[in-house]
Amino acid sequence: MTVLTISPESSPLVHAAAAAVLYLHIGAGSVGILSGAAAFVFRKGTPLHRLIGKIFVVSMLIMSGIGACVAPFLPTPERASVIAGILTFYLVLSSWMAVKRKPGQIGGFDYSLLLSSLSITGAGAYFFWLAMQNPRGMLDGQPGAAFVMFMIIGSLAAVGDLRLILKRGVTGATRLARHLWRMTVALFIAANSLFLGQPQVFPKAVQKSGLLNVPALLILALLLYWLGHVGYGASKRRRLHKSAGLQGA
Repeated sequence: MTVLTISPESSPLVHAAAAAVLYLHIGAGSVGILSGAAAFVFRKGTPLHRLIGKIFVVSMLIMSGIGACVAPFLPTPERASVIAGILTFYLVLSSWMAVKRKPGQIGGFDYSLLLSSLSITGAGAYFFWLAMQNPRGMLDGQPGAAFVMFMIIGSLAAVGDLRLILKRGVTGATRLARHLWRMTVALFIAANSLFLGQPQVFPKAVQKSGLLNVPALLILALLLYWLGHVGYGASKRRRLHKSAGLQGA
């Protein structure tokens, strides 16, 4: 995110407020990325993991909320940043609710999540269509492919939200997987916004080395590992239960 467009004639208080918003966005994003990485390191379910998780949620909500609200007022409005902010906010909030709420429960909030994921998917499709109307296939300086990502993630999220509503809640491995993939994709978006979206803040040597691609690849690898781990664990438990049932028969 670049600086807000502030008139030179504006009062010092307005300029100070704009700077505060920018630094809060940057600071919250940095804390979110660090706490998200730490959440993968510490043992799941421990008090320390839960504390880090809370820090991650608060910092990411602040970062994404500011990003979504400020992006339309940048020198060059960035509609992709608006969707990215809303999507990240949605993913973090729904991920947190997946473990905060008791298993097998739903409420009006879950219907609002479904509406949000469908809206994100629709907005991504609309902006992709606008980009395709441009001879260069661009919108606000972003390629149309950027909006395809929002369509894919939004569609997957919408399917999960609909499934949760139809099944009247999720439990076990499905509940944990819902928490994991949403948190990790939110972290992936935040990391890309920093390392690939703002490469100018890093030394030239780092920019040319390709190292800025490493965080995103590492986060995706962790996502695949944990989803596989959760799925394998659930499959193993089912086999054990089935075996125990047969022996009991």
